[in-house]
Amino acid sequence: MITILVFGAGMSLFALLGGVLVFLPDWVFERSLQPLVAFAAGSLIGGAFFHMMPHAMMGAASPHVFMMWVVAGFTAVFALDQLLEWRQFHNAQEAAVRPLGPLLLAADGLHNLVGGLAIGAIFLTDVRAGLAAWLAAALHEIPQEIGDFGALVHSGYSRVQALLYNFISALAFPLGGGIAYFLGQGVDVYFFVAIGAGSFLYIAAADLIPEVKRARRLRGALARFLFFAMGVGLLYVPVALLVPQ
Repeated sequence: MITILVFGAGMSLFALLGGVLVFLPDWVFERSLQPLVAFAAGSLIGGAFFHMMPHAMMGAASPHVFMMWVVAGFTAVFALDQLLEWRQFHNAQEAAVRPLGPLLLAADGLHNLVGGLAIGAIFLTDVRAGLAAWLAAALHEIPQEIGDFGALVHSGYSRVQALLYNFISALAFPLGGGIAYFLGQGVDVYFFVAIGAGSFLYIAAADLIPEVKRARRLRGALARFLFFAMGVGLLYVPVALLVPQ
């Protein structure tokens, strides 16, 4: 139990990596914001395709069932997005935070909870396998958390708020590990993973990419595309390093 909670808490600390950006001068941070949003979009897509979907596919009864849960996650976040947009439109004063912020925090919280459940279950089976799974998760969590921080600030949160809320969302990871300990080894989370993958795909494709796909200058467009590709590529690195080819 202690091992699961310690490594779960360690994973949560990665959410504070955005803190390195808090101390940048305002003009530097403002110029970095659009590339960070592009990086977040790439990391969400890379996380969905390279980490979450393969894991969910292995646990699903059939490819059709797996895809149903992915589409369910995509559709659920679309519905929530519509609800948040409607609520913001009907507020007397325009909300300071756009729906992207709460959506991203909710999706990342689900992702962390499921990650904690899955890795906690692996630790119960074999500590060495749990360490390997934790390392793989950490390698993909680092770039994703940096991108998430930029996307949260872009949605309207202050830098301090983005750092705090991202960390609170990350605390779902040790919570998931604790739940896995009490449930035992028979934790089956594939459908939650598939739903999380669908939610990541929606946020990246519907909310983040539209924010960065238009640029006045070719240099700006190229920079955003390169950051997007970097986000995807960095999420593939753990797969290339740790998964047998």
